[in-house]
Amino acid sequence: MARGAIPASPLPPRHGVDAQRFRMPQGGPWRSLRDHLAERLAAGLNADEVDRMLRDGEFVDAAGRSVPPDAPFVPRSVVWAHRDLPDEVEVPFGIEVRHRDERLVVIDKPHFLATMPRGRHVVQSALARTRVLTGLPRLTPAHRLDRLTAGVLVFTTEQRWRGAYQRAFAEGRVHKEYLAVAPIRDDLGLPLVRRTHIVKEHGRHQAREVPDAEPNTETLVELVDRRRGSLGDLGLYRLTPRTGRTHQLRCHLTGLGIPIVGDALYPTDLGSAVDPDDFSQPLQLLAAVLEFDDPIDGTRRRFETRLTLSAWPL
Repeated sequence: MARGAIPASPLPPRHGVDAQRFRMPQGGPWRSLRDHLAERLAAGLNADEVDRMLRDGEFVDAAGRSVPPDAPFVPRSVVWAHRDLPDEVEVPFGIEVRHRDERLVVIDKPHFLATMPRGRHVVQSALARTRVLTGLPRLTPAHRLDRLTAGVLVFTTEQRWRGAYQRAFAEGRVHKEYLAVAPIRDDLGLPLVRRTHIVKEHGRHQAREVPDAEPNTETLVELVDRRRGSLGDLGLYRLTPRTGRTHQLRCHLTGLGIPIVGDALYPTDLGSAVDPDDFSQPLQLLAAVLEFDDPIDGTRRRFETRLTLSAWPL
């Protein structure tokens, strides 16, 4: 194990979701592990629930042994346990495995499925569902897609491969292409490259472009096709980001006056007016292509989606 790495959980994932790791602080007033856990978990568990979990052996040590209810508080010790899962509405779209080998699993992620378990989306995440689908409990995303964006998503199969692929994405060594459906503006003079400074402030749902600031984002915008339909004159756009800021593509098309069809956040945050369990109007944004030199053996990798956008039927 690499220095500083978090040790693997002694508990297997449950429904594709990892056990939670609890590391004790260097010191404190607690005489027992139970007292510390009851205080620490107060926001999610009451003392009675902590007592029940200890009685039932649900907290385990690094060797996977159940921690007894009267275990003392030991500074810097670690225990694991599975927390109760939130009630979730099932995302009614399947996952297709596009590629699988020793190091990688590549899927087509549907709209509305979070990449990682978070908040109210835990079992209904691409990671949890793909672990169950493949039977690979140590899958980890090499990168992320927004919950509302569909398309190609890459996982590593084991911890030993994780760092190399995650660095390739983080360092911009992966070519990405997206498809989006948005209104037509004949005066844009496409193709064009959109370069702006985007910030995403803590506590705000929207990112925003800062006028006259040094650009920190870049996207090539190309019009692939156009057609007239029930939503008016629409275009199918190919978006090639050369940076990877949060909501970059949605911000850039909004800034160009052509917000993506189905976007409930840009240009206006519709907030509570949108039912989070309504899956009928997906954001018309699709991660279509990923291409890169494999950081392990140097081979050229290219993965393409088989999904389509509902506002642009074939």
